[in-house]
Amino acid sequence: MFGIAFAMGQPGAPAGGQQSGGGLLGLLPIVIMFVIIYVLLILPQQRQQKKHAQMLKGLQKGDKVIAAGGIHGTVVGVDDARNMVVVKIDENVKIEVQKSTVSVKLEK
Repeated sequence: MFGIAFAMGQPGAPAGGQQSGGGLLGLLPIVIMFVIIYVLLILPQQRQQKKHAQMLKGLQKGDKVIAAGGIHGTVVGVDDARNMVVVKIDENVKIEVQKSTVSVKLEK
């Protein structure tokens, strides 16, 4: 009987001589993980989206672009009201694509 009571320790004292952490100290690893994920994943994605939006906003006639699906061509018209771009892909071949499908603007 004495062995069981001794193993249980004193009432209210932490087991093994360890001090119990507070509520905020227990949340610290979760907060640190969230900050790491934000810095490594979310921030770079937001920067990339802003850069892509700037590129789409600056599209002009004569820019060489690559649209979704790997279509290479030259911009011959921009319709901001409908959010469309007319791309010339060959002689007498023009297609109309949404601005958001333009993935890359090539250097002239």
